[in-house]
Amino acid sequence: MIPATEIGNRPAPPMGGETLLGLFMENRRALVGAAARIVGSRDMAEDVVQDAFLRLRDATDDGAIRCRLSYLFQVVRNLAIDTYRRQALEQKWMAPEDEGMDAASLATSPDLIVIGRQALCALAGALAELPERTQRAFEMCRVQGMAQKDIASQLGVSPTLVNFMVRDACIHCRARLTRQQAI
Repeated sequence: MIPATEIGNRPAPPMGGETLLGLFMENRRALVGAAARIVGSRDMAEDVVQDAFLRLRDATDDGAIRCRLSYLFQVVRNLAIDTYRRQALEQKWMAPEDEGMDAASLATSPDLIVIGRQALCALAGALAELPERTQRAFEMCRVQGMAQKDIASQLGVSPTLVNFMVRDACIHCRARLTRQQAI
């Protein structure tokens, strides 16, 4: 065995249970317990420890870490705190899925259906006022979702012209719908 001083003043990597992963496996139950105290759930603690294992699996174990067990607990602790904070934020801003099951849909109210149909009629009327090529460019872009370069090749124009046609159609339709709502 070559002394550590001959390898460039770096201690040789630990062997067997002294490697990070070996130490991790030996202390897995204690790591799960430490994470569970923070996140409040054994199942979530198992996930935290699994994440820690995946992070440590890719880490190089060159012996630079002096207190390996403390390091492992700190990694698990940090991940558990992150998980706890994420969970708290989700609970604060997101309602349980069951709460949305009985919510009335505003899209099905008769008033909104009539308003939507009137807007569609106004939009169809506004598009009919545009030149045919501009109508086609707008419909291909906004309704069919085609790329402007594909529209340009189909219409035999430049992509820049397609951009202007779509922009002009949007401006025209928006102005027409604004006038319609003012009436």
